[in-house]
Amino acid sequence: MSRKLKMGMVGGGAGSFIGDVHRKAASIDGMIDLVCGAFSSSAEKSIASGMALNLKEDRCYGTFEEMILKEKALPEDVRMDFVAIVTPNHMHFPPAKMALEHGFHVVCDKPVTLTLEEAEELQEVIEKSGQVFALTHNYTGNAMVKQARAMVTKGELGKIRKIQAQYLQGWLSTPLENTGQKQAAWRIDPKRSGIGGALGDIGTHAENLIEYITDLKIDEIAADLGRFGEGRVLDDDGNMLIRMENGAKGSISISQIALGEENNLGIKVYGEKGSLEWYQENPNELITRWLDEPKKIYTPNGVGLHKEALEVSRIPAGHPEGYLEAFATIYKNVATHITAINNGETIDKPDYPTIYDGLRGMKFIYAAVDSDKNNTSWTKIN
Repeated sequence: MSRKLKMGMVGGGAGSFIGDVHRKAASIDGMIDLVCGAFSSSAEKSIASGMALNLKEDRCYGTFEEMILKEKALPEDVRMDFVAIVTPNHMHFPPAKMALEHGFHVVCDKPVTLTLEEAEELQEVIEKSGQVFALTHNYTGNAMVKQARAMVTKGELGKIRKIQAQYLQGWLSTPLENTGQKQAAWRIDPKRSGIGGALGDIGTHAENLIEYITDLKIDEIAADLGRFGEGRVLDDDGNMLIRMENGAKGSISISQIALGEENNLGIKVYGEKGSLEWYQENPNELITRWLDEPKKIYTPNGVGLHKEALEVSRIPAGHPEGYLEAFATIYKNVATHITAINNGETIDKPDYPTIYDGLRGMKFIYAAVDSDKNNTSWTKIN
């Protein structure tokens, strides 16, 4: 029997951009209700944030520990089914580990943890618990990204030879962290962000997009990272050469000081038979080019799509689908998997990012930092 799943949230209180995104995305397909949360490190702010979201006061908790223990004690038909973690990076691992150990599924923001060691430990916890763990590399939820992956994995482009990816922003072109802006302050702080700045925040999106679309691993990386903001110890810019496991070559360019850029995430994949091109700021167009055919542009719910893209196209062709819908696809697929588990059913290959993607992201960050420290030397991602 199907029912709506009940979601708890850690972080995402008043003024949180990403918390609001998660809540909206989780609600789009009508499969999930927010029922509780520990929304702030301050109990007073947490309760106020929860009540502003029309939650009952007794389901608004002062800490994630309190939430997990009290929710566990509630009847099964009342308590939360899973936890969404939408905190800065240093607060991903503790609530994820505790929730999994107490029998709750987890959806977590990326990068998966503060350190690689935490990610490796979390993998062990997940495998031992048997719970669902999903990572919100949300761009893989776009219909045209699904189309791109299907075309590559079905061999339509032939053997992949070259890949170019970028994620360019300009919002940290000035010392925004000195103005009290919380989003900037934690991202430039190693204690809260980890060893990667732009690497962890946006670089992992580019890395994940490459590996998802091509179904190939990045084998080696040569990274030249920049720290242009005065006093910043973490990277806010970077250029990387990559070597793929199949011999393909490529590059990744990331920046948060590229003045004038907003969220310019894009990828180009070149094969022996054809190529494709996709940009997050224009997510409804997948451009393809061919040896012996005219250029083709695919759109959501349009002509010539593979079923993988059609399954996540929610509205008729010509109506824009973008950031929130891509996020919603992750939540929908997670909810479908959890519901199947609740009904005693199995799903062979659930389609959402997992701890494996999180580990790949952390290894990418560490390899890039090591390469940069060693004068852009080639470094294995393993």
